[in-house]
Amino acid sequence: MESQWGDGMKDDLSLMGTVLRIERTSIHDGAGLRTVLFLKGCPLQCSWCSTPESQCRAPEKGYDAGRCMGCGRCVASCPAGALHLSSEVSKVSKVSVDQTKCSRCFLCVVKCPHRAWKQYGSIMTVEEVIKEISKDEIFFFHSGGGVTVSGGEALSQVDFTAAVLRACGRRGIPAALETSCYAPWGEMEKILPFLQNLYVDLKLMDRDLHQQWVGVDNSLILDNIRRIDQSSHPVEIMVRIPLIPGLNDSDDNLAATGAFCRSLKKLKGIEILPYHRLGKETYSHLGRDYAFKKLLPPSPAWILERAGFLAGQKPGVPVYVNGNEVA
Repeated sequence: MESQWGDGMKDDLSLMGTVLRIERTSIHDGAGLRTVLFLKGCPLQCSWCSTPESQCRAPEKGYDAGRCMGCGRCVASCPAGALHLSSEVSKVSKVSVDQTKCSRCFLCVVKCPHRAWKQYGSIMTVEEVIKEISKDEIFFFHSGGGVTVSGGEALSQVDFTAAVLRACGRRGIPAALETSCYAPWGEMEKILPFLQNLYVDLKLMDRDLHQQWVGVDNSLILDNIRRIDQSSHPVEIMVRIPLIPGLNDSDDNLAATGAFCRSLKKLKGIEILPYHRLGKETYSHLGRDYAFKKLLPPSPAWILERAGFLAGQKPGVPVYVNGNEVA
């Protein structure tokens, strides 16, 4: 009988995916010290998204006008003639881009001495990713940690994600996945055999509000969570709620969330993730509008009050804020 590691199967080490970045020694994305693999591409359109550089599947570049000194080296090096200096914005010349000419060669990123140009994402093979992850195996061993695959939405590159997780499993590296669970069930089944832990975002329980603020309704997400819970895969589930003031912090939404969680047998906890605006500057660098630019983060007191309300709904598992259980 073939094991979940695909014994006898040819490794897909040459398979290529789009990696946003690899972060090491994280303590927030699973047990022990984690190496977090962030992949690019997401089918959702969360209005509050804090990582806009993860939304597009392809590598892309951003421009920080505040760092640009108008030296023109990027303009001179652009092989497509897509960049132009303009003095209209301020006394220091700034660079404008003709997106119809830009070939995404990222030579401007390399040539800029002031780091005004940034590259978001790169193409890597499974073998290259595993090589990076394996550098941290000693930390996994001593801390009980492992690898966590995140996004964007890792399921948007499901074959690449599955190949990475399979290779990690063969090396004895424990694995977790951060996901929205927005994918066909057949895609979910490619991943589940390789996971010990699953972190699932529950954003809004109302189907219409989910459609309005996330871009899709939540029926597929909720159905997948139920199917995972009822499956034979021994994966532990942690629900995460990105708490957005005035959007999903109402009594009705939190009560509905608590009732849904109460029905799950594999759920180990609920974690509140307070809204923040750390991605605001990145929207500017990418030339995109940030819909929630005027929305302020919730106060610590309000976060604890809302977490306490959710705990009061008796979801059957602990509720956490910043790693601390709320009474």
